[in-house]
Amino acid sequence: MADKRPAVFLDRDGTLIEDVPYLGDPARVKLLAGAAEAIQLLHRARFASVVVSNQSAVGRGMITLEQLHAVHDEMNRQLAAAGVALDGVYWCTQAPKAPDKMLIEHVDRKPGPGMLLRAAHALNLDVSQSWIIGDQLGDMLAGRNAGCKGGVLVRAGHDLAPALAVLGADWPVAADLLAAIKRVLQAQRDAGAAP
Repeated sequence: MADKRPAVFLDRDGTLIEDVPYLGDPARVKLLAGAAEAIQLLHRARFASVVVSNQSAVGRGMITLEQLHAVHDEMNRQLAAAGVALDGVYWCTQAPKAPDKMLIEHVDRKPGPGMLLRAAHALNLDVSQSWIIGDQLGDMLAGRNAGCKGGVLVRAGHDLAPALAVLGADWPVAADLLAAIKRVLQAQRDAGAAP
């Protein structure tokens, strides 16, 4: 079996595409500025790029699985038009029962590590050398719970103070996905240069 490679696990809404609550209309899918370039940088550095996304709108009966697939098809089409592709797209349709963002109610629903671990198994990924990028506390905790090397929060309009209160004030924060990817790649270079 080939050597395992590292990945960057990506949240979808507010990280890769515009955050549209309970998105079910592919016509409303729009890649965020710099997103395709960020994926390209990852692939050049031999990282896999894998979306891991909570999609409770399906579990809540607000959109259908067919609509979710259509949204992902459009996201992938826009990435392909920009010359890049994701290595995988994983989602969890479980609706939360409690408001606690730190509670693992279902192994696949972030902050649970299930989506990341399933992707790692299917795609032969080294989770211990992987990172997670997202705009919410649950994203970072999913990465931590899966055993990722680190994570970067992106500013997507959410108040990051509650997340940083849990993660620590020195947790890495970036303006957007492209800036976050550059931080990850710089951290990898720095680690490689260390004695």
